[in-house]
Amino acid sequence: MNRVVSTDKGPAAVGAYSQGVYAGPFLFMSGQIALDPVTGKMVGNGDPAAETVQVMKNIQGVLDSQGMTMNNIVKAVIYAADIRDFKAINEVYKSFFDGYFPARCFVEVGGMALDAKVEIDVIATTEKL
Repeated sequence: MNRVVSTDKGPAAVGAYSQGVYAGPFLFMSGQIALDPVTGKMVGNGDPAAETVQVMKNIQGVLDSQGMTMNNIVKAVIYAADIRDFKAINEVYKSFFDGYFPARCFVEVGGMALDAKVEIDVIATTEKL
């Protein structure tokens, strides 16, 4: 059986999913939106850059709970409500890394939970990179 991640360092699930699931040395993290882990409310007031800050903090929180950092991420997928927000989202995203960037996709989608403007899911590894 795979090991499930559940931590208060990231927002609680708002549906039938786990915050993350391990398969071997890989942590498959569910998509994060700009939910404050303490209040459970969306932050950023619909501003994609502000939402991305919270999304990345949520990812950091879940990784931290597992003894990992952003440098353990090997793949990220960014979902944006509007592709024209690429530059703003990308600037925030890259500020959370120290020169190492994981493989990544960036796509525009038609709609996200709680009217989020940004959602990011990642795959991290426990193996030393």
